[in-house]
Amino acid sequence: MIKRKPLFPKLNRMLHGADYNPEQWLHRADILNEDRRLMNLAKCNVMAIGMFSWSKLEPQEGVFDFGWLDDVMDKLYRDGIYTILGTPSGARPAWLARKYPEVLRVRPERIRHLYGLRHNHCYTSPIYREKVKDMNTRLAERYREHPGLLLWHVSNEYGGECHCDLCQAAFRLWLRKKYDNDLDKLNEAWYTTFWSHTYTDWEEIESPSPIGEFKVQGMNLDWKRFVTDQSIDFMLREIEPLKRISPDIPVTTNFLGGCAINYELMAEHVDIVSWDSYPRWHEPRPDWQTACHTAFIHDRYRSFKPGQPFLLMESTPSMTNWQEVAKPKRPGMHALSSIQAVAHGSDSVQYFQWRKSRGGSEKFHGAVVDHSGHEHTRVFQEVAGLGACLERLDSISGTVVPAGVALIYDTENKWAVEGADGPRKPNLSYDQEVLDHYEPFWKQGIPTDVVPMDRPLDRYKLVVAPMLYMLKQGTAERLEAFVRSGGTLVLTYWSGIVDENDLCFLGGFPGPLRKLAGIWAEELDSLYAEDRNSLVMNEKGFDGLTGTYSVSLMCERIHAESAEVVAEYGEDFYRGSPALTVNRFGDGEVYYLAARTEQTFRDGFYSRLAIRCGVERVIRADWPEGVTAQVRTDGTADYIFLQNYSDTDQPVALKELLCDLEGNPVGEQALLSSYGFRILKRERHV
Repeated sequence: MIKRKPLFPKLNRMLHGADYNPEQWLHRADILNEDRRLMNLAKCNVMAIGMFSWSKLEPQEGVFDFGWLDDVMDKLYRDGIYTILGTPSGARPAWLARKYPEVLRVRPERIRHLYGLRHNHCYTSPIYREKVKDMNTRLAERYREHPGLLLWHVSNEYGGECHCDLCQAAFRLWLRKKYDNDLDKLNEAWYTTFWSHTYTDWEEIESPSPIGEFKVQGMNLDWKRFVTDQSIDFMLREIEPLKRISPDIPVTTNFLGGCAINYELMAEHVDIVSWDSYPRWHEPRPDWQTACHTAFIHDRYRSFKPGQPFLLMESTPSMTNWQEVAKPKRPGMHALSSIQAVAHGSDSVQYFQWRKSRGGSEKFHGAVVDHSGHEHTRVFQEVAGLGACLERLDSISGTVVPAGVALIYDTENKWAVEGADGPRKPNLSYDQEVLDHYEPFWKQGIPTDVVPMDRPLDRYKLVVAPMLYMLKQGTAERLEAFVRSGGTLVLTYWSGIVDENDLCFLGGFPGPLRKLAGIWAEELDSLYAEDRNSLVMNEKGFDGLTGTYSVSLMCERIHAESAEVVAEYGEDFYRGSPALTVNRFGDGEVYYLAARTEQTFRDGFYSRLAIRCGVERVIRADWPEGVTAQVRTDGTADYIFLQNYSDTDQPVALKELLCDLEGNPVGEQALLSSYGFRILKRERHV
């Protein structure tokens, strides 16, 4: 049963706030006082503090100063502002690096970093782990009962890898455990007979390096898995004193939009998922395409913890300083992009940063408070306007996104696809392929979860698995059970090729999926960028979808075994060969799309497939390109978010009765201003 479950019972509201760095302004009491006045004007109720404060908290080894942090947290709370308290492991002080150089990372070329930047710690170093544990213990002991402490924010944007001797030893130990201390098992998994790379001693193994070995795909995958596991282990050491001393305070860490770490696994060990979103708005491509990509990541991170909201931990209220072309958000875009996060399941809108710093690499990064230091700016007024809007959405906090569609996006599969030598260089653009299959659902307003391949699928009606190149153990069986029980599955070319060690399946592709798909994939044709083939629907079409469509990049030549042919190729030596098939399996169906198709085809195909599977759009309505609709529900009421990602006003023709949040009927048309949105409500639609 769907129920509203607020993330923070003591602050049962939408969060609105920012990364706040009062340590940069301790010499300016007037600015700190002004900050709190401006926070109230902007309708902020939370600030994230401390992620980069180690040098102020421990200016010398063993010498601690928490007085300034006490003062800041106390005054914020008195003004009705809660604290998300960060642990400072993401940027260590100079004294620590100088005295203990082992805490600094070593690059793949085996060169140790100098002190500087951030995210430059060795996650294996016992000294660094001990220093972090000591700091976190002191923070937890001091602030566990502070009434303003809302959430622990552990470190900052975990990522990166270290190749020092400590990490090499830990990697070998990790391998010993994985392969039961049996080198023969490792050599078999890594296929080391190729190029005479057989290992005869564990000490011969080193991490991948451009000056050494980097072409053993099994090793590369295991190294990435080790980096993920070691990063998680480091994070768990950080969390341990926080949970032990303050068990009632939840823990999060902020994920990035893209990272080499498997966040799917890391998310299992935090209470709340949060991430930092920095889309490139107002590029030459239409903004709705940027919005679609951003929505995909929102849905992915929301799906890490089903039935629970996530937090938008960072975003910019205006512009970044690090994008190639740092454009400010056009009027309206800040509110729209923020509401987009809420529409896809976020219970917060937070910014980096609250006030622009005077110096440093991010002094020109967007902020709520500009260098001018007052509220009389366009950006501040838009932030304040959004804050007032969020105050009216408190009843939506704790609600969930009901999705009947799952799109499989798997980090380890991504590693394998991008690490394979072939069938084309550069790689097959796994991310873009998955996004291409997500786009039709986003445009049509069909809620979609984005899940890894080992996630249970029984709650869905339709599962789409683009380019499922790697099959982990149990995946084929899980997909078979889903389809057999009545589910619909879509597979694409380049699926079922290798196992989790990147070893090719023998006996014909798509390997363990062959019976399920009812096809045999004989070969794959790589097309040049300017080349095209065509997909020709058969005379019957597919639920009214007929015609000829362009295909590009990859064309797989397949043979229908138990499957029925729905479309064929139109050109080249494989003209007349199947390009789209459907196989009845148990009570369900499996579609196999053998080529990379144009978006027009995917839009038509998935709109019909959704109807066929009984997957409904958010609302019965018509809208033009650039507009979408998303939904959150508490099980009793649905909250509909209409969003317009174009710079012109757009109408939405409604075909059902909807009301605004005050209960007033909307009528037959909802007009959305440029970069505008409307939030509507209805009784739960079953």
